[in-house]
Amino acid sequence: MNVLIIPDSFKGSLSAAEVAGIMEKTVLKVFPKSKCMSMPFSDGGEGALFTLKSNADGSLIKSKTTDALKRPISAPYFIFKDQKTAWIELSQTAGLTQLKKEERNPLITSTWGTGLMILEALEQGCETIYLGIGGSATQDIGTGIIQALGGLFLDIKGNELSSGGGELYRLNKIDLSGLHPQALKCKWIIACDVQNTLIGKNGTAYTYAKQKGASNNDIEQLEKGGIRFAEIVQRQFGIDVSNIKGGGAAGGVGAGLMGLLGASLEKGFDLLASLTGLSNIIPSMDLILTGEGSFDEQSLYGKLPIQVATLAHENKIPVFILTGKAKINELKQLPNCKIIDCTPAGMTLDIAMANAAQNLEQALLGGLQSITN
Repeated sequence: MNVLIIPDSFKGSLSAAEVAGIMEKTVLKVFPKSKCMSMPFSDGGEGALFTLKSNADGSLIKSKTTDALKRPISAPYFIFKDQKTAWIELSQTAGLTQLKKEERNPLITSTWGTGLMILEALEQGCETIYLGIGGSATQDIGTGIIQALGGLFLDIKGNELSSGGGELYRLNKIDLSGLHPQALKCKWIIACDVQNTLIGKNGTAYTYAKQKGASNNDIEQLEKGGIRFAEIVQRQFGIDVSNIKGGGAAGGVGAGLMGLLGASLEKGFDLLASLTGLSNIIPSMDLILTGEGSFDEQSLYGKLPIQVATLAHENKIPVFILTGKAKINELKQLPNCKIIDCTPAGMTLDIAMANAAQNLEQALLGGLQSITN
């Protein structure tokens, strides 16, 4: 039996690689003669670098850059074998998990470090930049990236605005005259799986800023900044970025780079599936195992397990979705898919996360044994 093992991480307890290792070990216990292909995967946000390192031709490059508070760090990005294409993972530089809870402040956190990493890739000769934008600590609409590439964001007196989203409500002019020449020639592709717009009640500030440390007053200030940014981009460049689906991703990076650099937004899973040849691998499998920490309504909108299950369904291959917490127990549109909740009934969240490996193994054993009966 050929088994494809392609999980995402169980956030807070197990990495995608750890999940895949447990799954493979468990499969071989029940089906010792099976052939397992392990592909710890990502939906295009955090974890994409590991996916590419393991499944695509290229290498990781260490970059001297900064975190969301502009403190010096070293972080990796992926250069493909052609040396003309790079995958930059925003969370490596502007990630929320890199900050202590008390350091989170989207009025000042910046994507500057992401821009420095992109600048290095451009100077290495890259002509295509893929940008994975999950897990950001920022609400600066990508202005930090543009600043690192040589752009300026000016107030009515011609003074440069401070980093972060907090002063964007004072924006009067965007000056791209000093932008790195390769930035405008480059092809920009943003891996994005959310539908939120830049502004409005379902926009980036109201949806994401609180978890990044914003107070209610901060959220209103950030919303004003988004509105002002959209007005200036419309006035100077004739582009309306206010209501683009996905424009609110990663604190507005989607809208910012679309408006100023002509970036396109594409589904992260689809990009990685293409770059790793996943679509060619799936048809040869007899069983597919995937999963994530929590499987709920949000999972139905582009998260890894549902994407994998859909591809499996198209090829009439059975798939198990294993999850630490299942809020959905059945997918009627995908009858080949079985959802397996790994947490025993009555177990608290803290205990379940502490015993995630054991729970995963026991739940998968039960699922695999049901095939043999």
